[in-house]
Amino acid sequence: MNRVEEQRRNQQGTSRAIEDMSLKGKSLLVVDDEPVILGTLSRELTIAGLEVTTAASGEEAISRINSHFFDLVMTDLMMTGADGFQVIKAVKQKRLGTMVIILTGFGCMESVIDALRLGADDFLQKPCDTDELLYRISNCFVKQDLLRKITLYENILPVCCYCKKIRDDGQGEYGKGNWYSLEDYFILTKGVRVSHGCCPGCYAKQINDLSL
Repeated sequence: MNRVEEQRRNQQGTSRAIEDMSLKGKSLLVVDDEPVILGTLSRELTIAGLEVTTAASGEEAISRINSHFFDLVMTDLMMTGADGFQVIKAVKQKRLGTMVIILTGFGCMESVIDALRLGADDFLQKPCDTDELLYRISNCFVKQDLLRKITLYENILPVCCYCKKIRDDGQGEYGKGNWYSLEDYFILTKGVRVSHGCCPGCYAKQINDLSL
């Protein structure tokens, strides 16, 4: 496969990915202290179906983050006043599941690495191609949906509907944990021993059954 054909296939793959992940209704905060870039990004992303809010400074962005929910925040890294690093910190402190993409006009990978360590999910150098930007945004939403599903499953305790044993997925691969009785599960995971008694409702029912 020659380079032209490979590039064509990659572009087709990008388009399919964008089509598969609907951006409609997703909320996005765009942060940049350059009015032309802010306006251009806002216009292009609104056309793509995103609900776009803009902030012309890091301070304005942090204020909006503290008062509104966003699925994704896209921020310039180097700004006067509060910079992109402070925006990332504000996002992750407010809501860890909000995705962050950083935009930078600087070729300094050290700053990018620092931003990723703070919790940024992706980065692009300015100026960036619109299709590539939409592809990266779609990837972030795919990741976000997966993380939400994982969190949901982690909050569900698997219990056998027949024997009432509990599966412990705390160690090893999810879905392949060992099954324990209620008593053994509490001893293993909480260090708590179970004492058996009779609640008032069950006690009343048992007395009623005996009197029949």
